[in-house]
Amino acid sequence: MLDLRRVSLLREVHRRGTLHAVARALSYSPSSISQQLRLLEQEAGVPLLERTGRRVHLTPAGLLLVEGADTLLTDLEQLESALAATDRTVSGTVRLAVFQSAALGIVPRALSLLAERYPALRVEVTQREPESALDEVWAREFDLVIAEEYPAHAAPRRRELDRVPLGRDALRLGVANGSGIQALGDAAQRAWVMEPRGTASRHWAEQVCRLAGFEPDVRFETADLQAHISLVEAGHAVALLPDLVWSGRDPRVSLITLPSDPHRSLFTAARRSTADRPAIVAVRGVLALSIEPPGGAGYPERGTAEKEHP
Repeated sequence: MLDLRRVSLLREVHRRGTLHAVARALSYSPSSISQQLRLLEQEAGVPLLERTGRRVHLTPAGLLLVEGADTLLTDLEQLESALAATDRTVSGTVRLAVFQSAALGIVPRALSLLAERYPALRVEVTQREPESALDEVWAREFDLVIAEEYPAHAAPRRRELDRVPLGRDALRLGVANGSGIQALGDAAQRAWVMEPRGTASRHWAEQVCRLAGFEPDVRFETADLQAHISLVEAGHAVALLPDLVWSGRDPRVSLITLPSDPHRSLFTAARRSTADRPAIVAVRGVLALSIEPPGGAGYPERGTAEKEHP
């Protein structure tokens, strides 16, 4: 009989490429990982791994086992969801991945509502970039993610994940109070702060500037939107900011509506095999209630909580 936990380790090796990477991700020692994989090979009766330098590759038998493991893990999760649905008490743990502005603008209120409505439910929150978090939900490192899509920038899609719309969040130009800037073109000669290269938000922001006829002078680069606000407030830079970053508070900078009034879309994603689990349904419902109603900066428009079907 194959040990499903060891099969899951093999799946992680296939995904990450080295035993050290698996050990770091799972907080095991490399020697412990090696020992478990040797036992799995003994159980399987065939070689499952082959080394190429520091990297480890799966043999054809190993690949076959990993493919089967995905099916087994999905079936097991569906069974666990069905069992959980027989209990009227919403309990257990939901591992939630969020990006920074959602952590500031949605999560605190959601946690308060969850504590009030579902005291037996534990929610663990980790900040992650949406692109990587979607992959980590698929890999079962998280159960649920709050993710985003910028205009004309579709987030990665996996058939194993569903999506539930959460809301729409306005994107505006933030400038220091009294700067004299009244439109995007007025900021062409100013210093800019943007998120790191490679992120959807950075690519979108650069495109907005280029379509306005100028290349932004990006002097500051950070994923911390609170740092963006501080630099803008002090007059050292301008930035494109989502309304959600204000978390319902009055903005500390002047916000200018951009041409075509762009919005990013917010959504949650979970594995289809766990989407009906009562704990995940409960967290999704509370997250939808935790977005402030429309009405100005810091108030994203709610989405319709309908699942995207395969």
